[in-house]
Amino acid sequence: MASLAATPDSTADALLRVAAIALVVHAVAHLLSAVAFATFLIEPYPAWINTPTNLKIMAFGLRWGGQGTVVLGAVAAFAFCASKFGLRHTFVAFVVSFALSLGAELVGTDSGYPFGPYAYSERLGYKILELVPFNIPTSWFYLLVGCLAICGRLLPAKDDATSKWWWAFVAGLILTAYDVSMDPAMVKTRHWMWHARDFSQSGAVEQLLAEPIFYGMPLTNWLGWLLTGTLVTRAMLIFAPPSLWAREIAPFKFPLLLYAVNGFLPITICLAQDMIPAGIIGALAMGVPLWMAWRREPAAVAGSAPALGRAALTIGD
Repeated sequence: MASLAATPDSTADALLRVAAIALVVHAVAHLLSAVAFATFLIEPYPAWINTPTNLKIMAFGLRWGGQGTVVLGAVAAFAFCASKFGLRHTFVAFVVSFALSLGAELVGTDSGYPFGPYAYSERLGYKILELVPFNIPTSWFYLLVGCLAICGRLLPAKDDATSKWWWAFVAGLILTAYDVSMDPAMVKTRHWMWHARDFSQSGAVEQLLAEPIFYGMPLTNWLGWLLTGTLVTRAMLIFAPPSLWAREIAPFKFPLLLYAVNGFLPITICLAQDMIPAGIIGALAMGVPLWMAWRREPAAVAGSAPALGRAALTIGD
């Protein structure tokens, strides 16, 4: 693959400042949401909310809070990657991830495949084709940036087809780990819901996979996340191969923080709302790859430090 044009130093610095600000505000929004949903934003609402002013504030937060938080996460990831890849390549990666994950979600909400029968509520904002909130595929992009950064620290950065598929599969697993606590938390807070299915005409395997066994969620959901995450990541790696992620993104802990921040809200909700197993398993599922990646430097880029000297943001290093 041809080498990418470097982003000018001044532009890279500006993009990194935007990324840092967006990440901080994104994290604060997650913290505030975690406190709210873990305490008083679960029905039945406490009596003190039932005043005209408080009801307006709650309605505003429910309408715009989730949307704004996701947009901030996407801005953080986009700006950070653009400072390393350049705007054009980052835009292509965003469009590919957005389009493919949106397609999977549209098929999923319409047919029940590959995730299972589910539907989104109005709490996540504007719905594309009245099915999928726009911030769902938007969140896939920045979460996969974090997943690929983890891969860049844990896996050899080779650009052959086998390596790309292996990276895509591992990134899909890391993405699915996020859903362990996120799905129960979002169902609890009525951001989406799972529908019951009639198993009378189904085989034993289908019944096993589609039975709602984890806080209303069927196993097909995790399999759907893994499949979709793998395919979306594999498509992204066509335009930005493993060596590029390992060289330009993985040396920095910014994307690791972005991935970690997004686990705080669902894990907190699960632990506070009597879904302890979901919170503990979800924390372990996300925490193990994060811990492994955090303590390990990407060996594949050990000799490329000079190329990364421009506008380096080394949060946590």
